[in-house]
Amino acid sequence: MTARGVFVTGTDTGVGKTRVAVALIHALRLQGLRVAAMKPVAAGHAPGELNEDVAALRQAADVKGDPRDVNPYAFEPAAAPHIAAAQAGVRIELDAIAAAHARLAAQADVVVVEGAGGWRVPLNEREDMADLAKRLGLPVVLVVGLRLGCLNHALLTAESIARRGLRWGGWIGNHLEPSMPLAAENLLALQARLPGPSLGVQPFLGRDISSPNPLEWLTLPEMLANQNNR
Repeated sequence: MTARGVFVTGTDTGVGKTRVAVALIHALRLQGLRVAAMKPVAAGHAPGELNEDVAALRQAADVKGDPRDVNPYAFEPAAAPHIAAAQAGVRIELDAIAAAHARLAAQADVVVVEGAGGWRVPLNEREDMADLAKRLGLPVVLVVGLRLGCLNHALLTAESIARRGLRWGGWIGNHLEPSMPLAAENLLALQARLPGPSLGVQPFLGRDISSPNPLEWLTLPEMLANQNNR
């Protein structure tokens, strides 16, 4: 069986992609699926240590995979991927990431891939995260960081995803603050304007990115099943 999966992106950096990816992994495992996780590019970790996001993803997944496949490109500086790579004398290659993804996919039913930064963050001198999502061919799940400005960021990102001809998997709201003014009104605006479906809303959880917090991802099984028909 060809592995299925999702590509988790966000309206910006720091909007909760890892937390949502971990929740997705746990929700998929509850469906009885073997799940692998992948963070193709990670920037920001102490020398000799594993990036915090990568560690949380590997801990959540039941198919561990080779660490070099789970995170093919790891850089110490917390900087945009292409800048961190240039400082390390490395060029991020989509072919290398696609090969690592294929190896993980051969071991799992589902691969949850988490992007770095926002949707259009550059990876090298001409390719960005959107190009990587297109190369992997997975439906895109958009994490919307719920804060002032999220409507504009979410709609622009959804527009770009559609323009690339990528499959839309749905969107998830993630509360970035203990209380957001007019949060309900903003969520209604997102529901009315984004292509849908809404896969859920994450409550404010502070800095705990590893909490499984599997929500009622009511549309997720159908979304994955539909991949078999493409």
